[in-house]
Amino acid sequence: MNKTQIRHSLILLLTAVIWGVAFVAQSVGMDYVGPFTFTCVRSFIGGLVLIPCIALLQRGNRRAGNDGTISAEQNSPEKEKKSRWMLAAGGVCCGLALCAASCFQQFGIQYTTVGKAGFITAFYIIIVPVISLFFGKKCGILVWVSVLLALGGLYFLCITESFRIGTGDILVFICAFLFAVHILVIDYFTRYVDGVKMSCIQFFVCGAVSGIAMLLFETPSLSAILNAWQPVLYAGVLSSGAGYTLQIIGQRGMNPTVASLILSLESVVSVLAGLLILGQTLSGREVLGCVLMSAAIVLAQLPQKLPGKGKEGGM
Repeated sequence: MNKTQIRHSLILLLTAVIWGVAFVAQSVGMDYVGPFTFTCVRSFIGGLVLIPCIALLQRGNRRAGNDGTISAEQNSPEKEKKSRWMLAAGGVCCGLALCAASCFQQFGIQYTTVGKAGFITAFYIIIVPVISLFFGKKCGILVWVSVLLALGGLYFLCITESFRIGTGDILVFICAFLFAVHILVIDYFTRYVDGVKMSCIQFFVCGAVSGIAMLLFETPSLSAILNAWQPVLYAGVLSSGAGYTLQIIGQRGMNPTVASLILSLESVVSVLAGLLILGQTLSGREVLGCVLMSAAIVLAQLPQKLPGKGKEGGM
């Protein structure tokens, strides 16, 4: 591993730490504002933070002699119009998916610990390749082993000895499916548009939609939002704005499998953050569930040979 890869690995590790601690910010924020209000404000902040990031990245591309276009033909009016339409469509679709996933997560985190929420959310890493089956993409044997391990992990994490599952765990589990959909939508549109620009749009769309829900179902107040300024700013500036930008920078030139494994450490960080900051602990049963989920996440990302194809990465 050369110096550049080490630097990018550290950037991705920082991203995982930021995202892991964000679960604490989301939990604390619920002491002051409702889930829709929190999602709305953090999303708008995240979108605003990305605006200068886009300007800086574009300046860097120009200095490197890369204006971000795929080819010279793309400068034609028709190509430009199609590119803008795809960017808008991608931003709206991603924003709607992100809004649904974030709101379910925000509601769920009210009724469960941040550590459990972090590991259950990480289940999206395994859901993505399974959903991809419906789009003609094959999964290797390791993915199916990961699914079984993850199901066992979820059992120990979520279901008590009396065979009851918590409301918060169910909501976060739904959020994991929605985040998987969000990733697949991003995967489709980033083939055609700038990922950071699309992310900026998605944050504003997410903020607008959750803002409508906020006005319909909650009674937001400026004083409550100001009281929650610390968790809201952390989630908006660091988790949404800076976190996504760091992910984009860190993944450049990195093996996708290695990048995914490093980013998946956010689930471990969420447990540590919950313990150190909020004093939340896990039972022995829940720790076993975390271990099984961690093993499932690692296995799902390992390179493997698919039937009839060469060697490929997990997802």
